[in-house]
Amino acid sequence: DLLQQSHSQKLFANTLFSSAHYSDAISKYEQALSLCPNYLDFEIAILKSNIAACFIKLEDWKAAVDSATEALDGLERTRLLPPSSSSSSSFKGKEREEKKKGRNDDDGKIVEITAEDGGGEQEEEEALAALRKRDEKKADVQRIHAKALLRRARAKSELGGWANLQAAHEGNFVQADYILLTKSPSVLPIPDQKTIQRALSSLPARISEAKEKEMGEMLGKLKDLGNGLLKPFGLSTDMFKMQQDPETGGYNLQVNQGG
Repeated sequence: DLLQQSHSQKLFANTLFSSAHYSDAISKYEQALSLCPNYLDFEIAILKSNIAACFIKLEDWKAAVDSATEALDGLERTRLLPPSSSSSSSFKGKEREEKKKGRNDDDGKIVEITAEDGGGEQEEEEALAALRKRDEKKADVQRIHAKALLRRARAKSELGGWANLQAAHEGNFVQADYILLTKSPSVLPIPDQKTIQRALSSLPARISEAKEKEMGEMLGKLKDLGNGLLKPFGLSTDMFKMQQDPETGGYNLQVNQGG
């Protein structure tokens, strides 16, 4: 069937990845995606995460961010992630809405199986098997989620720039990727945990440097624009001075009275 064909293409792509044929691996992963039924969010997320890994090897950071984000979005749709691991504000919003409607099926609650529930030993065994299977699936989802999140964080940090570095470390409405990863260390191998800690240590200085650089570039462009507007009046931006307020970090415009 289509799923089996998709799985075969994925295995072929994995072999290509292991042989460092990353572009060819992407093509095979995309073939696997085209064959995979679109309702299988978990299987699609694995393929998207693997494509992100290929793009990282090719140092195509923007494409890696996009693929990893698509993988994370798919994993959110499985509804098997704990709220603290969610990388999507929309998921959290839906969860709050469902709680208001009384439709919260929280997997964290304790499920007690009694004779009344199933009416016999066989039913109890089947219920326990179903719970074990769901727990295994949840563990797999969390493991792939951590991989995709780490890949997106790595790609964002390599892209550089104030906004990308903040998204990898600080975040705004959605918690930053590296911060989220520290909340589920048990699903990551020790080397990855060390990578995360190194990133959290180095990113603040990089964010500050990128902010200063981009602010300088922005002010330079504003100065060029201002000179163009003031020139017909015999004025220039050199007659004005931007003074930074040390307390707020904001800037005030002062007129240079000298000369």
